[in-house]
Amino acid sequence: MSWFQTTGKYFLLIQKVFRKPDSWKMFFRQFPKELESLGLNSLGIVIIISVFIGAIMTIQTKLNTENPLLPRYSTGLVTRDTLLLEFSSTIMCLILAGKVGSNIASEIGTMRITEQIDALEIMGVNSANYLILPKIVAFVVMMPFLVIFSMGIGLLGGLFVSVFTDIITPSDYIYGIQYAFIPFYVTYAIVKSLFFAFIITSVASFYGYYAYGGALEVGKASTNAVVNSSILILLVNLALTQIMLN
Repeated sequence: MSWFQTTGKYFLLIQKVFRKPDSWKMFFRQFPKELESLGLNSLGIVIIISVFIGAIMTIQTKLNTENPLLPRYSTGLVTRDTLLLEFSSTIMCLILAGKVGSNIASEIGTMRITEQIDALEIMGVNSANYLILPKIVAFVVMMPFLVIFSMGIGLLGGLFVSVFTDIITPSDYIYGIQYAFIPFYVTYAIVKSLFFAFIITSVASFYGYYAYGGALEVGKASTNAVVNSSILILLVNLALTQIMLN
């Protein structure tokens, strides 16, 4: 299938997804389940990665900027801006594309090859809307909270380094993360995360929804979902950075 055909099928699917639900009751029954499955269940990996990245970033920045001309607070400043501008929004979403994207693609793909989706269509249910819309809405709602949580945990990881090692003093680190703070950076990260959450869920749902065949096709759908959503995240990240920070 050509790139143009795939893109066309994707937008046709999105059109089906964003129609009025056949039953709002069913939507609001699925919505909290998806919040837990896609959002809350991702907290563990967000905590682990963020705290270690914050710690490693602090150590690397300090060790590679040993210069008497640089102010002592520069380590905290660099760590803060790196977490806010790129890691907690873009890199964290790339990681979640692997976890959440593969989960969605394999779940919907399994429903396709076991003919559960066909059964919904026979009953007159808009299967795309019923299965995909709660996932997209739930993850778009949860992603900003995960990003903000990642920022806080990452900065705590750097603070742990300053407290438990002699690489940098806590006072210098804390002064650095407070120095010349630009609140718009948080807004920028949240806006990016909303786009990325939509990309992850919609692309993964697309590949799962059209995973005809057997178990092997479900595996291919998961792989394609992760790879293509990651590429789209990087492209959209470039575009949003040009638009919002120029």
